[in-house]
Amino acid sequence: MIKPYLYINKTKEKGRGVFTKERIPAGTLLEVSPVLVLSNADTQIVDKTKLHNYIFLWGVRETRSCIALGFCSIYNHDYDPNCEYEMDFDADTMSIKTRRDIKKGEELTINYNGDIEDKSAVWFDVKRK
Repeated sequence: MIKPYLYINKTKEKGRGVFTKERIPAGTLLEVSPVLVLSNADTQIVDKTKLHNYIFLWGVRETRSCIALGFCSIYNHDYDPNCEYEMDFDADTMSIKTRRDIKKGEELTINYNGDIEDKSAVWFDVKRK
């Protein structure tokens, strides 16, 4: 399930990103997407490819990874994201939910560190606000 008012567009600095055609209230479930879970061995192979930038660590011990089949891998990173993601390890899904009200045309972002409060450096340069 992906809300029909979400769309992918190019940004000036980050490549592609996810945007909205409508205003969205805080707490809205935007997406529930299935994932393909990769073994540790497959993760090590994928880490050496361009797909490295689009996978998420997976499992309680984060020994595997996954490729999300919806828009999840296209949301850009922000240290103060307007959305958050949740993983369901039993159902093999990821969901995206808004943290605050979102304006029409606004880009939707997540914190790639998994925890919205985690300000740790990621593997690429980020302009801090």
